[in-house]
Amino acid sequence: MHVQHTLQARDSDFLLQGRVDPGFAKVVEAFTENFQQEDEVGAACSVMLHGRTVVDLWGGWRNSNRTLPWETHTTVCMMSVAKGITAICFNMLIDRGLLSPDDPVVKYWPEYGQNGKQHTLIRHFLDHTAAVPVLTTDPLWPGAMFDREAMVQALERQEPLWEIGTRAAYHVHHQGFLLGEIMRRLTGMTVGPFLRREVSEPLQAEYWIGRMTAAEQATVSEVMPNMNARLFAAKDQADQSSLRALAFRQNPLEPWATTMNSAIWRTCEIASGSGHGNARGVARIYGALGNGGRLDGVDLLSRAGIERMIREQHNQTELLQDRPYHQALGLLLNTPEAVYMGPNPRSFGHHGLGGSIGFCDPDAGIGFAYCCNKMHAVGTNGPRARRLIDALYACC
Repeated sequence: MHVQHTLQARDSDFLLQGRVDPGFAKVVEAFTENFQQEDEVGAACSVMLHGRTVVDLWGGWRNSNRTLPWETHTTVCMMSVAKGITAICFNMLIDRGLLSPDDPVVKYWPEYGQNGKQHTLIRHFLDHTAAVPVLTTDPLWPGAMFDREAMVQALERQEPLWEIGTRAAYHVHHQGFLLGEIMRRLTGMTVGPFLRREVSEPLQAEYWIGRMTAAEQATVSEVMPNMNARLFAAKDQADQSSLRALAFRQNPLEPWATTMNSAIWRTCEIASGSGHGNARGVARIYGALGNGGRLDGVDLLSRAGIERMIREQHNQTELLQDRPYHQALGLLLNTPEAVYMGPNPRSFGHHGLGGSIGFCDPDAGIGFAYCCNKMHAVGTNGPRARRLIDALYACC
């Protein structure tokens, strides 16, 4: 069923387009309701079921002035959705036998063993228990997050803030640098090039982390951060002693909107948060996992590798955001009070600040993704994604 209709909401017209298989009309209704009832500007939603695309919707506007329509190949920064995609790439290396989660980090990265970190295991990078969520030993300078080598070297020098492996704290930017350095030493590629060569290009999935070409950047939507979100607000709050505030000391001294709509944000590799793509691309990646790890002749992970990846590592209220997470090896397991992924507790994926999300329900064969450019302020993945997810499961 083809979808193309214009609705009026909040003193604006919104053109919604796409296609859905018969039986998935409720998802179209939910997508429409997001524009009618929420502060939606531009968005997309895509679903794969047993290796087939059954929902592919997009609509609204690419920019805050509402002059550029959201089109078929529009992409947007999906924030920490990147953590889930990065974790999938890293687990591909584990699945290929190149390393084990129980290996010591210093086996591959000897310089990391400085200042009491010599017993850090690979799994501590993956489950946010590495005890280096912020830089305090050498805090670097504003804007240093764009200098990968400087960040890696500062992480080498950083002292653990508590006993490694005991408490989880969201490594907002650092997880991507930590995993990316291991990947570089094993494969010669950091996360972004590996993702492009091994995942995005073979699957024809529009999702990239860094090094976006001029043509790829031409389709990117403006990002509209909501400064009422605690993580966004932390960078400029008066008290700069909290973990939440310290996490952004390497950000440039400029508003979030300036940073996230800059060319360097699209070309740098911050594998924990600077990924750009659309719902279709992310749904194809998770759809491959929902199809046993294989899609259109492309193998990402074995079934055993998927099961290893989604084994729960801990269920803690992590210290940086003060949020409960069921944590797997780099990905999050369904945590309804923080990251809602439908009714199956085995569903896994990752949300992004502001509302975007990608996840897989391995038992139902689902790969789901939603992305948006006007971010919300709530700490969960929010009412828009929930409405779409509930509508999807009402159809299945």
